[in-house]
Amino acid sequence: MAEVSLDVEAPIDAVWAVLADGWSYAGWVVGASHIRDVDTGWPKPGTRIHHSVGPWPLVIDDTTEVVRCEPSRLLELDARLWPAGAARITFTLQARSEALTEVRMSEQVARGPSKFLPTFVQDMMLIPRNRETLRRLDALARGRSAPFH
Repeated sequence: MAEVSLDVEAPIDAVWAVLADGWSYAGWVVGASHIRDVDTGWPKPGTRIHHSVGPWPLVIDDTTEVVRCEPSRLLELDARLWPAGAARITFTLQARSEALTEVRMSEQVARGPSKFLPTFVQDMMLIPRNRETLRRLDALARGRSAPFH
């Protein structure tokens, strides 16, 4: 399982607001190029983001579904990208202070051809991507928590 973490300089509610905004995912999830739709009620379990991945015109349309949600604490997703496969992605949040939140992201290939790659190869692909994903999440959460000028 590929796992990364980052201390985000934003309150836990600002970080959660980004995770709970399905329309924002193309802005911070590396590889997501377009959000086509977000089910009403996101991020309740069973709701989905309908996303596109990849550069135009080589775009693949698929979905990511919420498996488990504990607001301001945990979000577990089943992210699909066929024909490559699907992954279980979990975000956990922990307040370090009123203005600092630890975000932990773990990803494990769940099914499909990618599951047969050795773990170290999966980690080589996922860890740098997920570090950048958390850096982008950090920027959006900081922006949401910054006072308006």
